[in-house]
Amino acid sequence: MDIRGIDHIELYVGDTRESAAYFGNAVGLWPRGQGGPETGLTGQRSLLLRHADIRLLLTSGLTADHPAATYVRRHGDGIAVVALAVADAAGAYAELLARGAVAELPPTTITSADAEVVIAEVAGFADVRHRLVERRRGGGDFLPGLVELPPVAASAKNLLAEIDHLAVCVPPGQLAETVRGYREVFGFDEIFHEYVEVDGQAMNSTVVQSRSGRVTLVLLEPDTRRRAGQIDAFLAQHSGAGVQHLGLRTDDIIGAIGALRQRGVRFARTPAAYYDDLETRVGQIDGSVAQLREFGVLVDRDHDGQLLQIFTESMHVRRTLFLELIERRGARTFGSGNIRALYEAKERELAVAAAARGLAATQEVTG
Repeated sequence: MDIRGIDHIELYVGDTRESAAYFGNAVGLWPRGQGGPETGLTGQRSLLLRHADIRLLLTSGLTADHPAATYVRRHGDGIAVVALAVADAAGAYAELLARGAVAELPPTTITSADAEVVIAEVAGFADVRHRLVERRRGGGDFLPGLVELPPVAASAKNLLAEIDHLAVCVPPGQLAETVRGYREVFGFDEIFHEYVEVDGQAMNSTVVQSRSGRVTLVLLEPDTRRRAGQIDAFLAQHSGAGVQHLGLRTDDIIGAIGALRQRGVRFARTPAAYYDDLETRVGQIDGSVAQLREFGVLVDRDHDGQLLQIFTESMHVRRTLFLELIERRGARTFGSGNIRALYEAKERELAVAAAARGLAATQEVTG
């Protein structure tokens, strides 16, 4: 099956304009298409945002029974569709059904004056679907029912490049089944697996990837034999499996962080102690450790090179979906070494703070 990459990601949201303000004004993905009942999108309003090769489609349901409205009531704002670029949507759809995929939408051809696209949909995991997109001719931003908008001047400089991966949380006991589905139905390869344990919390992580190498899912499952952690929290707040974060690749993580911070994006704080033994853990750094400390960038290494990464705080009221910025300097993995390092650095920071408080209290008593 020829899965060429991610065509776009569709988020179901409560308010498209509110979400577009964050992704546009803060992250830098600008409107390139819009649609609603007046353009043939029954019961919904959608905005297509783009930055370099990243396309996000934001959709809000206008009626209580619209799938987007149902999704948001259950999960809050989140990723509902991962659209896959294929050479032959009808052929891929038939092949997927023959392998056991659940049909959602049969192949449909939509034409306009300057474009023709074929789409079909099958179930992915939980309430997330995969849309197969075959672009026969015309605009790269074309989607059914969307009217193209002119480019925004502010998007001239692309600090982000493409979607690197999606991290997916699944309930306990469902990881093996989910991995098997992507291997046997979608033809993905299992490229990485590890068990991560930190301070009584633990999770299994398996990475599956399309044969093209352009679609990567990091699948995460909590270990219920250990203390509940962040994966358990996501599953509870999201009401089930879903996309925890969207990894966006950049060729200049320092520049991207600086720009997004100026626009109001908040990033998860990295303890200062994380950098105290950074080069001992990962080897010589390609760049300034002081600069990495200033911007809160995490560093990891695998056999192929280094990885720089940082996570945003969630922009949603349920504290579920968030973003990751990632710069790959040869590395092919996903920074799991940072989980333990961050925890240990935070513990050292707390210990120092506690000691300082104790010293201050002693001085106050003796003074």
